[in-house]
Amino acid sequence: MLWFWTASGFAGVPGFQLHDTEGRIHTPAEWGGEKAILLFFVTTDCPVANSYVPEMNRIHDTYAPRGVEVFAVQSDTTIPDGDVARYARDYRYGFPLLLDPRQVLVRLANATITPQAAVLAPDGKVLYLGRIDNRVADFGKQRFQATEQDLREALDEVLSGKPVAHPFTKSVGCAINRVP
Repeated sequence: MLWFWTASGFAGVPGFQLHDTEGRIHTPAEWGGEKAILLFFVTTDCPVANSYVPEMNRIHDTYAPRGVEVFAVQSDTTIPDGDVARYARDYRYGFPLLLDPRQVLVRLANATITPQAAVLAPDGKVLYLGRIDNRVADFGKQRFQATEQDLREALDEVLSGKPVAHPFTKSVGCAINRVP
């Protein structure tokens, strides 16, 4: 794993250059000027993750202007890039969906499920890992509307300079298969 220096000093973020589904390259250098980084782990064929795309677009629209850089991360390395790009268009992602063929970001956040959200400090420290909200309680158990907004609460706490009260919540969805 590579580590890099920034203008403000050493950052504990692995060096990477990841393409998004539109061909743009993203690196950890983008993280330095942000208050937080939000990674939304997905795969094209997970119905639970797919059901959260509209809410994640709303979260992006709310928090990006406040200094949160938002990325989706394709966690399944076996799906062709063209299929992932078509998926991003079909589901109308309002923020970049990164292709992570070596699962650099999956490992950084220790993501295990799609959908799963990770809130990171600009230096790569994981401040929150878990569900978006409690709308999906378990497989086959879904609320009409969420009653707990775990991700939004974590983002609000980070942006207020407070520690995240619940830094880990249980996610329900599709397992991420790790590559060696």
